[in-house]
Order: sequence, then C-alpha cells, then structure tokens
Amino acid sequence: MSGGGQGREFERIARLFRPLASGAPGAFDLLDDAAALPSRPGCDLILTKDALVSGVHFLPDDPPDLVARKLLRVNLSDLAAKGATPEGYLLALAWPDGMDEAGQAGFASGLAEDQAAFGLQLLGGDTVATSGPWTLSCTMVGWTPSRGMVRRADARAGDLLYVSGTIGDGALGLHAARGELDARLSPEQVAALAGRYRLPEPRLELRDALRAHASACADISDGLLADAMHIAEASGAGLEIALDRLPLSDAAAAWLKGESDLAAALLRLATGGDDYELACAVPAARAAAFEAGAAHAGTPVAAVGAFTARPGLRASVRGQAVQPSALGWEH
Repeated sequence: MSGGGQGREFERIARLFRPLASGAPGAFDLLDDAAALPSRPGCDLILTKDALVSGVHFLPDDPPDLVARKLLRVNLSDLAAKGATPEGYLLALAWPDGMDEAGQAGFASGLAEDQAAFGLQLLGGDTVATSGPWTLSCTMVGWTPSRGMVRRADARAGDLLYVSGTIGDGALGLHAARGELDARLSPEQVAALAGRYRLPEPRLELRDALRAHASACADISDGLLADAMHIAEASGAGLEIALDRLPLSDAAAAWLKGESDLAAALLRLATGGDDYELACAVPAARAAAFEAGAAHAGTPVAAVGAFTARPGLRASVRGQAVQPSALGWEH
C-alpha cells in the first residue's frame, strides 16, 4: 500500500492499515506495491469498484468509522448482487486537509469492525492528500463458482421482479441524518432511517438463492426504478412495477401515512436511492423456491413487478399508471 513516498505516511500505513492485512498472505504486510491472489480452481474472480465523496455520498460530519463501514458495504452490495463470496479489497484514500490522526484512526477502526463482520482482508492500496473533499475508493474482490456470476443482462419476459428488504429507507435516511424529517416520526424511527443511510446492509446471505434461482440481479444504489430498468435494458426487456406493493419499513410506512399524494410519495421512495437492497429477476416457475431460499437465509423478499417483452417502464399505484419525472439518482 503506497503512501506517496512520505516517511510519515508510511509510518501511518504501518500503524493503522498493516494490521488489517494480517489475514491475507498475498498482501505481503503492505510492504509491496501489489498483492497476489492465488487462483481458485472451479471459481471466477469477481471485481467491483465504487467511490464515495464527502458531501455527495455521505455527510461531511459523519463519523469516520461509519464512513469506512459504508465504503465497504456499498462495494459488498455489488458483490451480493453477483452472488459472490467476498475475499478482500484495495483502497485509495484522499485525506482532506484538516483530517487529524484521530479521524484517520477512527476510519481504520471502522474498516477493522466490518472486516471482522464480513470476513475481509485489506489487500493494499494508496493514500494521498487533497485540498478538496474527502474522497475514497474501494476495489472489492470476491469469488463465484465458474460461470456462476449472476449478471444484469439475463432477465427474460415473464420473470418476476423481486426486491430484498425494504425500499425507500436510504432516501428518507438522508433527510433523517440532516434533521429534515418532521414530527410525524418517533425519535426511534428517525434514528433507524438515519442508520439505514449511514450503514446499509449488503445482502450477501442471498447468494445461494440468487445463484440457484435468479436470472439477473443488480443492487439498488441509484433508486429501485433506475436499477431495475438497468436490468431490463441490459436484457432487452421492459418492466411493469406496482409501487403500492413496495415493502416498507415501519418508519417509511409512518412517513407515507402523512403524505397527501400517495403516488408522488411512492415515486419518491422508489427513485431516491441509497437503499443497497437487491433487485432481481426470477422466472415465475422458480419463484416459490427463491422465496424459500431467501427465507432460509433470513432475508425478506417481495415480488413487486415483472419483466415484459414490450420495452420501457410502466409503473402503477393501485392500478393507475404513474409517470416518474426521473428514475433515480443522476450521476
């Protein structure tokens, strides 16, 4: 893991990050400029990469340990969508001016906490300084059985659209974290939503059900409508979705009750992003088996629509067509 050639930075890497690589022989105690992963017979190496920028993907005053954990989790969510088992990760960190030793140590402690939770090791990376916002990038590495990765592009007309968990908590959670939700929610509900924004839950436990039964999958980072349409478009299909069938948390349901325009509110939940749940296509004949596999994994799933031969999106609320102005987050 390179530190830009600065002696002090190499000392910091040794102190904060070398312990995070101790479980990975191919990381060479971060003393080299690269890592080595031996091949696994019968497996494919799966790679994904996501970046976070302060003020865009997390709040500037979010605790560094939570930022570290979110960085790992949004990348783990991509592996979850592929049906992959995580192995390790590479980091690129641009420390902002004013980031003190305590903040950097807190960041490393957050990495350590989620490494233990998800069975990861740090494999290497780079650290630099910046006069701009705190910028972080993670390359996550995992494995699937050979030719077993669940792709976006294999949905077929007639497949059902399933989602994991609950939808809309990430978007509401951003407002909760900013203190922008009104008094219709309890303090506990506000805290739960803020927690969903800051610490998404990668659905890695669904890997067996996805590999066995799903034809396509994507994680929901930009918004359910946007990411489900990514599957449809990559597969040459269309999509029908009933927004009133979205699974909601207690907090999101309480928020929804106070909204006068049901369709507009449901569109807000379906396009807000930051849920990091999974959207997947499952052939109708495999639906019962998929639901059973998800239940065995302890993860709730719900069918909210279907892929169609007719291109495009058709969204509805209580049987009435609705037209979103945008499908999700625009980068």
